[in-house]
Amino acid sequence: MRLVSIASGSSGNCILINTEDTHILVDAGLSRKRIRAGLEKIGLEMSDIDAIVVTHEHSDHIKGIGVISRMDKVQVYSTRGTFNGIHSSTQLGPMDKSLFNIVSIGKSFTIGDIQVNPFDTFHDANEPCGYTFTQGDSKAAVITDTGTFDDMIVENLLDVNALLIECNHDIRMLREGPYPHYLKQRIMSDDGHMSNVVSSKLLGEILHDDIEGIMLGHLSKKNNTPETAIKTIRHGIDLNRTEYVADDFDIDVAKRDSPSKPIEF
Repeated sequence: MRLVSIASGSSGNCILINTEDTHILVDAGLSRKRIRAGLEKIGLEMSDIDAIVVTHEHSDHIKGIGVISRMDKVQVYSTRGTFNGIHSSTQLGPMDKSLFNIVSIGKSFTIGDIQVNPFDTFHDANEPCGYTFTQGDSKAAVITDTGTFDDMIVENLLDVNALLIECNHDIRMLREGPYPHYLKQRIMSDDGHMSNVVSSKLLGEILHDDIEGIMLGHLSKKNNTPETAIKTIRHGIDLNRTEYVADDFDIDVAKRDSPSKPIEF
């Protein structure tokens, strides 16, 4: 299996999970043109995409779905709440509802040779979720746009070989930054976004010998930097009361505007 971030950040998110035979996008928060260009850089075309699974209905995760559904007829999977949010948007244009599939939290489904499992996240959206992707003994996960985590999230991530995890903001940068007070409070809330510190705590709960790669995603342009995120995550792993240190793992940051180095596992 392979995990590649096409783009990740507050301006748009699109992640690829694929095997030789199955290609799944997690979110389509970029224009179709940008997604197509990103796929071409890693040797794929829009016609290779079998499905899009959607985490929630905020625009930086669904921007391209309208055009893609009309031009490429790609199947879209989401929770009922996210489906309602997508179809209440006035920005996406007409969409064929027969392309949309409703999924339920905790109930796995299959796309090609990949088993997909949605799990609850904590965010100010209708029915947000993260996903795990399993083929044989290989498992990946994408978890972004959650303000906190619980035992169920930990349970879903315990045996992953690769994951993209949200590291949205540095708490000090957010507090001292230009955002209005209400927005700062929203971001720092349990229904907002995980800070670098919270993400490091979640990672501390799931580290194991068979993690092939950790990708830090959905970084804020104004309230974080790649260097700050990696430094905080590495420091958190080193301080965690386990046998592991940061040098045991390949840790990278998903780029905002272009494909990132793939994690193959």
